Formats: sequence, structure tokens, C-alpha cells
Amino acid sequence: MKPIGPLMIEHRLIERMVKILAAELGNIKKASDANTSLINTGVDFFHTYADRTHHGKEEEILFRELTTKQLSVEDNEMVQRLLQEHVWARQAVSKLSAANGRYSEGDEDALKVMIYEIEKLVKFYPMHIEKEDKHFFILSMNYFSREEQSAMLDEFWVFDRNMIHEKYQKIVEEKEKEMP
Repeated sequence: MKPIGPLMIEHRLIERMVKILAAELGNIKKASDANTSLINTGVDFFHTYADRTHHGKEEEILFRELTTKQLSVEDNEMVQRLLQEHVWARQAVSKLSAANGRYSEGDEDALKVMIYEIEKLVKFYPMHIEKEDKHFFILSMNYFSREEQSAMLDEFWVFDRNMIHEKYQKIVEEKEKEMP
């Protein structure tokens, strides 16, 4: 398996969560009310899985390794665009999270922000995924030997194994800070 295999498999799960959020967006618009628990689950999914786990492998492994290669101008520009899109997605998810928190506390105006941020995310992710899957990932593998691809894939597995520990270490640290 090439290193892009796990990344593309992860894209399929992200697409499924995008569909869930799109359905909730429809529900919000119909009922003028949001399922804050579902939104919290979506925010956690995008923070932990889509951003930290998936984008983490792209940024900290694939893109890092690509910076050691003589990329074409187009491929270098693509890496920069993808990095910018990751930052944009992080910001949108953070804004959704904040709005969901305000809405949960009774701020009815936050619902408009939630709708706006969900609309952005459900439009963004399919385009972003298509760009990576169909216009970048496969071609990017041409920069690497078989051995380099194998080493990158091994590093992906190590990265994934560490993610659960990282997530829960942060949770415990946050809760410790809240203690008197």
C-alpha cells in the first residue's frame, strides 16, 4: 500500500461526517434549533480525526517529506494551498464550536453563526478532498522511491498509534487545570 492509501480511506470517513453535518444543517434550518450534542460530536471529529489525525499525517509527514524534494512550481503551490486550507478548516471548526457553546447557553443569535460555519464546512470538505485525491496525492508519490513510501507508511502507523494517547493526555491536563 502506498502512503496515500490510508489518507484516502480517511477521506471516506470524513465525507460520511460531512453528510451527517449536512443533514443536521437541513434540520436546523427547518426547526430553527440545533442538536448541540451532535454538533459537539462533529466538532470533536473534525478537531481530532480530520485535523489532528488526518491533516496531521499530511502536514507532519507527507508535506514534510515533500519539502525535501525538488517539487515543480505547481506542486509546491498546491502544498501551500492545501496547508492554507487546513488552517481555514481549523478556524471554521473552532468558530462552529464557539457558536455551539454560546447556543447551548441560550444565545439564540449563535444559531446563525452555526448555520454559516456548517455551510462552509459542508461545501469545503468535498472540494478539498477531491483536490487531494484526484489532483495531488497520486502525483505526489512520483517524488518518492518505494523505500521512501514504505518508510512514510510506517511513520503513519506510528503517528496513528500515538493519537489516542495525545488526545486523552490533553483532556486530563485540561481537567487538572480546572481543579481547585
